[in-house]
Amino acid sequence: MNAPVGVFDSGIGGLSVAREIRAALPAEPLLYVADTAYVPYGDRSEEEVRARSLAIGRWMQAQGAKVFVVACNTASGAALEQLREELRIPVIGLEPALKPAVRQSRNGRVGVMATTRTCGSARLQRLVDAHGHGVEILRQPCPGLVDLIEGGVVHGPRLDERMAELVAPLRAAGVDTVVLGCTHYVFVRDAIQAALGPDVLLVDSGEAIARRTGQILREAGALAEGGPGPVRIVTTGDPAEAAPVVERLWGEPVRVERADI
Repeated sequence: MNAPVGVFDSGIGGLSVAREIRAALPAEPLLYVADTAYVPYGDRSEEEVRARSLAIGRWMQAQGAKVFVVACNTASGAALEQLREELRIPVIGLEPALKPAVRQSRNGRVGVMATTRTCGSARLQRLVDAHGHGVEILRQPCPGLVDLIEGGVVHGPRLDERMAELVAPLRAAGVDTVVLGCTHYVFVRDAIQAALGPDVLLVDSGEAIARRTGQILREAGALAEGGPGPVRIVTTGDPAEAAPVVERLWGEPVRVERADI
């Protein structure tokens, strides 16, 4: 079936998940929505994030998407249950990769870098309660980091200076494993690694989401054939502003269009 796999994030961060899906399932058409008119979600109320997520989910379904991947921890925490109740297509949510991080930690000290809202969410607390027994979990909110990445700042002195400030508590605590709890952060993985040091393991959810997407499509008999599938990228903001950053992070020329959602 050549209906698209829908992928959604508050901005361009979810492209990191879309890339993993592309690598694992290259024949699949992709429809990506960046809700850049409302980014960052981490600074918005749960009610507003839920409303935006539902609006985009409905739009994706109307566009013929066969599965809806919520490539945003904040949106998954605020709206996943409601999306699954309302939409007629499978919904795949994201959560910080705490379970594998705890499993791979050598010294029992694990950091979580995420938005302020995700760090304080009940969803993350449930993960800590379920998987954090006997392990020290340090949550590190990263205000402003999504804005930098949305602006195309993915390397350089400005990013390095901010990163050093953000990871200082994690370094002081001696964590040996850090969860990248926001899809945007994958694009600054090198800067995070440099700030933390080479011996700290970084863990994210992208590959797991790609595997889950493939599993759901396979079970439904909905895998695309042929390929590579087309890629359509949509923003609720300014396409001219988004296009240069999207192309840099996606790794190949791609047209960015606007939709009123």
